[in-house]
Amino acid sequence: MHLRELSEEIESISRRYADHLGIERDDTWFLLKLQEEVGELTQAFLMLTGRARTKGRTGAELDADFRAELADVVCHVLLMARHHGVDLEAEIARKWLAWKREGPSPAETGPGGIT
Repeated sequence: MHLRELSEEIESISRRYADHLGIERDDTWFLLKLQEEVGELTQAFLMLTGRARTKGRTGAELDADFRAELADVVCHVLLMARHHGVDLEAEIARKWLAWKREGPSPAETGPGGIT
């Protein structure tokens, strides 16, 4: 599945959820929702790695939570990109996959030529 197809499916689910709850998904919402999900990923990571209390969750539950939060972050990145008309496949190819060609290594200049 391509990112564009995946983002279409995620958009449909997100729109239905927002409509049900009466949420306006504007520029600010997309950014803040992504930030919320990154915070939840951080919490899941801290719990999984023993740097925060586990709230009685088992190792398997902590691992599942971490994986789910990674998915949430990716989905919200896709939603934000779609909202702003960003073709992530093209941007990833331009900034990251360009390193497949010969030239300075990413370690020398960073992905996308960032130093």
